[in-house]
Amino acid sequence: MSRERLYLYDTTLRDGQQTQGVQFSTGEKKQIAQALDDLGVDYIEGGWPGANPTDSAFFEQAPATKATLTAFGMTKRAGRSAENDEVLAAVMNAGTSAVCLVGKSHDYHVTHALGVSLEENLENICASVAHIVSQGREALFDAEHFFDGYRDNPEYALAACRAALEAGARWVVLCDTNGGALPSQVNQVVSEVIATGIPGEKLGIHTHNDTENAVACSLAAVEAGARQIQGTLNGLGERCGNANLTALIPTLLLKEPYASQFEIGVTQQALGGLTRVSRMLDEILNRVPSKQAAYVGASAFAHKAGLHASAILKDPSTYEHVDPASIGNARIIPMSNQAGQSNLRKRLTEAGLSVEKGDPALSRILDRVKQREAEGYSYDTAQASFELLARDELGQSPELFEVKRYKVTVERRKNKYNRMVSLSEAVVVVKVDGEKRLSVSESMDETGSDRGPVNALAKALIKDLGRYSAQLEDMRLVDFKVRITQGGTEAVTRVIIDSEDAGGRRWSTVGVSANIIDASFEALLDAIRWKLIHHQHAEALDAV
Repeated sequence: MSRERLYLYDTTLRDGQQTQGVQFSTGEKKQIAQALDDLGVDYIEGGWPGANPTDSAFFEQAPATKATLTAFGMTKRAGRSAENDEVLAAVMNAGTSAVCLVGKSHDYHVTHALGVSLEENLENICASVAHIVSQGREALFDAEHFFDGYRDNPEYALAACRAALEAGARWVVLCDTNGGALPSQVNQVVSEVIATGIPGEKLGIHTHNDTENAVACSLAAVEAGARQIQGTLNGLGERCGNANLTALIPTLLLKEPYASQFEIGVTQQALGGLTRVSRMLDEILNRVPSKQAAYVGASAFAHKAGLHASAILKDPSTYEHVDPASIGNARIIPMSNQAGQSNLRKRLTEAGLSVEKGDPALSRILDRVKQREAEGYSYDTAQASFELLARDELGQSPELFEVKRYKVTVERRKNKYNRMVSLSEAVVVVKVDGEKRLSVSESMDETGSDRGPVNALAKALIKDLGRYSAQLEDMRLVDFKVRITQGGTEAVTRVIIDSEDAGGRRWSTVGVSANIIDASFEALLDAIRWKLIHHQHAEALDAV
């Protein structure tokens, strides 16, 4: 049986940009567009030309894509022809092969928001779409507030859709603009719309997540016959967000009945890069990825309870609904105060540490993990620090160097341009190979920007570690997270540092203290120790 084509329409660069606190630069929009194109979505909505300088600049410098690049705008205003409406003209001048126009399908919004007659609104829809088609462009009509409009006046809501289709629109997209519709309602309404004679292969769905049902509503529309889904990466969007394509795409490819019934532009191979794309977007937004995100979250395949971990070792399908590798994610057996020996032995094996079942060291490691987590440490998010803890208990932690003392100063002063700047300076004294060494470094980078006291500490520590310094040249800190673990006068600070090297390895370490600098330095020391131990291990393997 041949599969039906289902089209994916991404609006991250337009509706996603309407997320509170989100504003993409032109370069970032181009980067995201390229990632979406590589992923295999069918349409990329680049923004609203003329609405802001960034969107206009993006279309002027638009990347070449296999996906249909789409400009967004609104139907012409009453009292103007489509040819003479300057707002519509800016959208047309973007030169995209497709144009998506939003228009009113709810009679209340026509009379109260637009302040025009119902007939005038239909004429505006028809004339605008006809103008797009006459220019050889593919036309899409976003029927705004459709589900509310269909509830209050179904005849008019349908008339708005027919006006667009009769004028030549390729797609009419039913929009749950306020995000209040539920899946059963969406399924029923889309079914009724198709029953009136509007073909499903011309219908799209655009949902918002105000009831946490955007993905479910999108799937309900598809089940009823709609053949285009609009959404955003990571569910970005106005208010509570849009339908999350990061969840929809793997569901369509990996879950029945969708996998057998539909073909989408995203291949199984491209699906393997989905986690990377999701995290790239969070990196651009400078925000911590949601660990609990479906499919792509760091905790999506984390098995913390000992009972779960034991079963996973026997058969991953016992607690995993899909193979994490299929979306570029990975299984994690974290260590925590809920861990059992199954978790522990699995993690030790992954770290290259072989411990026999029943070894007394296992209980000691578990006890120490539980004690330390009670103090504020978190080993399920800092696997490298856990490995070092286990090595210490097993007597397999080589003596590399000893920190004798360190000091950090932060100075606020005027530079030669009479601007106030901050400068951090760190002094670290270590003992390496029986010799004391003192290193000094500051936080100023090559551009003259202050990188902070932790950066100064890292540079000073790595600067003079004798024979170890060369092994650390490719190491860099890629993320730094601070959390207050307790309230009141007993509050302590937890610092998680993510590090990376030229080989693509990434590892996380943790430090805890009432003093943020001490917590940071502890995490930094663990990161360096882990790197050196694994460097030595790799050298030993090469020598064999």
